[in-house]
Amino acid sequence: MDYVNLGRTGVKVSRICLGCMSYGVPPAGPLRPGSNAWSLNEEQSEPLFRQALDAGINFFDTANVYSTGDSEAVLGRFIKANAKREDTVIATKLNGVMRDGPNGGGLSRKEIFFELDESLRRLGTDYVDLYQIHRWDKTTPIEETMEALDDVVRAGKVRYIGASSMWAWQFSKALYTSEKHGWAKFVTMQPHYNLLYREEEREMLPLCLDQGVGVIPWSPLARGRLARPWDSETKRSESDRYAKNLYAETEEADKRVVNRLSEVAKSRGVALAQVALAWVMAKPAITSPIVGATKIHHLQDAVAAVSLKLTAEEVKALEEPYVPHAVLGLS
Repeated sequence: MDYVNLGRTGVKVSRICLGCMSYGVPPAGPLRPGSNAWSLNEEQSEPLFRQALDAGINFFDTANVYSTGDSEAVLGRFIKANAKREDTVIATKLNGVMRDGPNGGGLSRKEIFFELDESLRRLGTDYVDLYQIHRWDKTTPIEETMEALDDVVRAGKVRYIGASSMWAWQFSKALYTSEKHGWAKFVTMQPHYNLLYREEEREMLPLCLDQGVGVIPWSPLARGRLARPWDSETKRSESDRYAKNLYAETEEADKRVVNRLSEVAKSRGVALAQVALAWVMAKPAITSPIVGATKIHHLQDAVAAVSLKLTAEEVKALEEPYVPHAVLGLS
């Protein structure tokens, strides 16, 4: 495994981040956003966590809304029993609705203090290495959010702070607000970025490069669409409503990209996922793509992609079929 600095910080993270959205069992009843019918329970998740550690992955990304908190709990118990806390980098997020009531989500000072303590309790740790805002909160002034995040950093409960998908002007405003007041600044951005969705190349990735912000993209395999032939189906693809919202309007264009990906993968004699992830990691702004894994070969392909170097001709071939997409994934 290779390791790189997380943005301009001194902390080293693996080139692959294990995304934990697929782990944990949500409470009974209607599924809240962030919970999935295909999630793995604790027993099913453990071999994948163990495989990640054995492969040298030290970076784990979860969120309070994943399985309504159970993802954090499952991750925390595994780390406590099987790894040294000081050797792991745990990232979690807040903003999504966790409970009924007018203050059940968002990025207010009240909610940040409450949800951080809840995440720490579930994770079984005194601090979070990377605490991220899960999208932009239109109802809370950014000054309130950034000051509260600075306070939890100063309190020692958070080491670094990060953000996720938003408009580049919003991220720039947040960075400026922190700079103006001398508050902790976002060190990472977690955008939607893959071979099927490259709109972040217009403004967000150049902004992150300019500001030294580490980029840890979510869905680098387009929710599995870049990991299998176009016409194949999986249990997740059949029930993943969010993926349908993201990609249903661009299927014809996306099919051409996947077919080109298949050609390059076949010529290399490797899995589609390896080529798709190698393409993401070759971009200068990228620190660690966040890879979800529900089967052993998912992590095998991700780790193999770290050492797969694409030629300029292969990169050109992969990118050539792409057509501009509507902006997606900001909510």
